[in-house]
Amino acid sequence: MNVRAVVFDLWDTLVAWPLDEAVKLRNGMAALVGVGEEELSRRWRESYRTSQTGPLAHAFRAIGVPEEHVEARVAEHHAFARRVLRPRPGAVETLAELRRRGVRLAVLSNCSEDVPAVWPESDLAGLFDVETFSAACGAMKPDPAVYLQTAEALGVGPGACLFVGDGANDELAGAARVGMTPVLFLPDGATPPWPEVLGWTGLCVTALEGVLDLV
Repeated sequence: MNVRAVVFDLWDTLVAWPLDEAVKLRNGMAALVGVGEEELSRRWRESYRTSQTGPLAHAFRAIGVPEEHVEARVAEHHAFARRVLRPRPGAVETLAELRRRGVRLAVLSNCSEDVPAVWPESDLAGLFDVETFSAACGAMKPDPAVYLQTAEALGVGPGACLFVGDGANDELAGAARVGMTPVLFLPDGATPPWPEVLGWTGLCVTALEGVLDLV
């Protein structure tokens, strides 16, 4: 396998998703909207694509956040991203070694606008040749366009790319459909959390450093 580039997912791959903080944020939203957690979750699922491909304000209005609170909620989400956008152990070192070997690097993430907004302040800024964020480009995994756009920006064909991710949003199958080689990331060998990758038989790494063995 002639690997010339590695494309990484962000949340629960390069950065561990801060579940407890996210739940607190969601509970505060439910109280503000005046609905239970279950109803808010239902509304959030319905507006998920909006939240990941456009302004957060549109998604917040869609789930019922009063107009006078929308701006403050957007600011709170930006502050949340600023706090939690921290690379997991081994991430920076793995990226540095891949770059030393001459491998092109990209991050491809389904994310809301807060991530690209605070990205320049994060420890991951400047470590990639290409950054593709759904909120910035208006498309999200597993849409073939976001993979192909990323590969084109890297200057390599999809067949020369590894895609490394935890498997959410059918991202691994999406990568395979455009010709990338998908690699499931299961930190410490945990059970796959997503139905799309239960029974996964493809390439798998249990630490980010494991990607180095595939290049």
